[in-house]
Amino acid sequence: MKHFLITTVLLICMSSLTFAQTPTTSVNDKYTKDVTTESAIINALYEVISGEPGEARDWERFKYLFAKDAFLIPTNKSTAGVFGYRKMTPDEYINFFSTRIKTGFFEKELKHELVSFGTIAHVFSTYETKETKNGPVTNRGINSIQLFKDQNRYYIMNIFWCAESLGFTLPPASLK
Repeated sequence: MKHFLITTVLLICMSSLTFAQTPTTSVNDKYTKDVTTESAIINALYEVISGEPGEARDWERFKYLFAKDAFLIPTNKSTAGVFGYRKMTPDEYINFFSTRIKTGFFEKELKHELVSFGTIAHVFSTYETKETKNGPVTNRGINSIQLFKDQNRYYIMNIFWCAESLGFTLPPASLK
């Protein structure tokens, strides 16, 4: 009996840990189509951050794409030429974007490579940015996007990216 009780308590504790690690967001039917497939969530990501100067972004939709403990991680280069990175939550990214992007901003996927297994997926997504929808390309780079899939939807866990503006040139294979 004592062994049964210990086993039961242990199983309950393990179940609680599993539930605590599962990403959760509030259910919002208007965005469910955005998270049904790997391609849908990537398309929604690019759509929601793109727009004309002063055009309000749908930040509720943006946040719906992410797991509760997700990060956006741009790489950077200091004036001394040292490479580094910055880690932001989706809310910090919204503040960063809203206070610094005064021009239009349009990010478009050029190509992606997807590898998935079970509950995880990794997308290497080559992008270009423009200040106007039909204007010249202002930057290109690669987003490394990690996704989690539960029984109902995909969540963005992390976006880690590097832009050509850091002094790199996209490899031809990432453009075809």
